[in-house]
Amino acid sequence: MEFKIAFIGFGVVGQGLAEILIEQKEALKELYNFNFKVVAISDVMKGSIYNQNGLDLQKLLDLVKTTGKIEDYPEGIKGWDSLQTITDTNSNLILEVAWTDLTTGEPALTHVKTALQNKKHVVMTNKGPIALAVRELLSLAKEKNVEMRYEGTVLSGTPALNLGLYNLAGAGITAARGIVNGTTNYILTEMEKGMDYDAALKQAQDLGYAEADPTADVEGYDALGKIVILANTVMGASLKKDEPSCEGITKITSEDIKKAKEDGYRWKLIAGAEIKNDGSVDAYVRPEKIPLDHPLANIMGPTNALTYSTKYLGDVTIVGPGAGRAPTGFALLTDILDINRLLSKS
Repeated sequence: MEFKIAFIGFGVVGQGLAEILIEQKEALKELYNFNFKVVAISDVMKGSIYNQNGLDLQKLLDLVKTTGKIEDYPEGIKGWDSLQTITDTNSNLILEVAWTDLTTGEPALTHVKTALQNKKHVVMTNKGPIALAVRELLSLAKEKNVEMRYEGTVLSGTPALNLGLYNLAGAGITAARGIVNGTTNYILTEMEKGMDYDAALKQAQDLGYAEADPTADVEGYDALGKIVILANTVMGASLKKDEPSCEGITKITSEDIKKAKEDGYRWKLIAGAEIKNDGSVDAYVRPEKIPLDHPLANIMGPTNALTYSTKYLGDVTIVGPGAGRAPTGFALLTDILDINRLLSKS
């Protein structure tokens, strides 16, 4: 099978995947029998381009660097919006990497539904649709006999979902808790070094870890979306985004951090989910004092980590980057290769 790929969004994440595809094209074909061509890209800021015979990814990346406009590409159909790109191109795999809205899920939610309704596979890193409507979307994918993957929505390229779904299958997962937002972990790390909250936040913004409006990170909303996705995907929950309790790090002071360290603890913003005795799942986001001998206590800076508690294997902790150009691009690639492996067997 040849995958004909359409990118919906071509920002940092999409470009990260494009760079990997260019560098690894021959290896992917040889090692995984993965054959592909990119036929379309639609980006709200950079424009759109479609060529049914395939596009030159390197040329497109060069255009983004020089002019910022992929519509300067010398050939192909231009001017289509995202929905027309999904419905009218010869693509069979849609990569949804547009911007995220955790309140409405739009425009990504419409993108994903449209792709599935048109019997096209979907891979995404966009948290909005999955946090808000994962059951509906998975049901639609099954109805249309196509695949949908979203590993990158939780810990970017660090395989949090795949670990729970596949590698720990049968281990009896009872809980998951972890550091799933690198921005807040960086701020808490710098506060432990002596900075106050405002100075640590400013430094995080200067380094690109925090947005100009850091609310989603520091108030815990980003972590909330991620733990809802994990609970619903790995633990069989049916949580809505606003159901779990959520508290960020804005009330933690330098004195709190100093006192915790003296007592043998370290403050972390923890997102957690636990299967209760009645089978229901309780999830939350809150600052917690973690004992210094716990693996999560030693995760510093913008790094993420997640601990699965299991009945038969005990605690299993995975550590890695939770954001970034190459890691998130890699998350897309792992999902694409998973679909390729599945379809190759059918």
